[in-house]
Amino acid sequence: MKYYQSPLRPVLIRGKDKDYRKISEDIIRPILGKPTVWWWVGITLSGIALLWGLYAMIRTIYFGIGEWNVNRTVGWGWAIINFVWWIGIGHAGTLISAILLLFRQQWRTAVNRSAEAMTIFAVMCAGLFPLLHVGRHLVVFYIFPYPNSRGPLWVNFNSPLFWDVMAISTYFLVSLLFWYIGLIPDLALLRDRVQNPLLRKLYGFLSMGWLGSVKQWQRWESISLHLAGLATPLVLSVHSIVSFDFATSVIPGWHTTIFPPYFVAGAIFSGFAMVLTLLVIARKAMNLEDYITIDHI
Repeated sequence: MKYYQSPLRPVLIRGKDKDYRKISEDIIRPILGKPTVWWWVGITLSGIALLWGLYAMIRTIYFGIGEWNVNRTVGWGWAIINFVWWIGIGHAGTLISAILLLFRQQWRTAVNRSAEAMTIFAVMCAGLFPLLHVGRHLVVFYIFPYPNSRGPLWVNFNSPLFWDVMAISTYFLVSLLFWYIGLIPDLALLRDRVQNPLLRKLYGFLSMGWLGSVKQWQRWESISLHLAGLATPLVLSVHSIVSFDFATSVIPGWHTTIFPPYFVAGAIFSGFAMVLTLLVIARKAMNLEDYITIDHI
């Protein structure tokens, strides 16, 4: 078969005479079909890691942060390392997807779902470590500002920890909406293909009556662009605020203004690396390499 050669760049997809229907079938096959052996290997390893993490958190809550060998009351120790690591890889996912959408890059559709999902789970993991480091977990709600009956007891608005709470919760909400709005056409596709009546009702509820009309596509693209425009500067501000945990301290070597751009640059590099790592594994585990070959990105 003779492929059409774009005068601007090489074709993105070569395969077995692919059209939109066949590509859609390839994408939903791992969801509606039987899991592969490599999928079971991955979910088993992930489950073991999850159980080990739950065990470690239970020990931390029961015995205190001394379990991390933290003997200084002003240091985060193990928690700050994990917090910054998860925030770093999490903040780049939505940034990648949002910027590619704003610049109308068509190859974004190959990575945006994975990048956005990675962001949501990474931010949830990152939020665990400030909560665990508090020590007195029953009073963790003191972090949040809300009208209370305890007199003039409010959060310390000068604390970068409070800035983290507000910035990360806002970013998580925007990322969740951005991810879910993008999934609506895919959920409608699953609604129309799934055979189980309960799953069909679930996908029908989540797809919010999506029919694929021109008006729906226009509104979908409009809200996606608005959320992308909101998420892009939010990523830069949130990771700058995370760096204030270091930059606003009085510890020598940390009290410096280079930390905000340093953290943002590090998050972009680490986020790209994590998305690439996840996609390489998923492509192999779900047998997608036999269906689509990407020649150029």
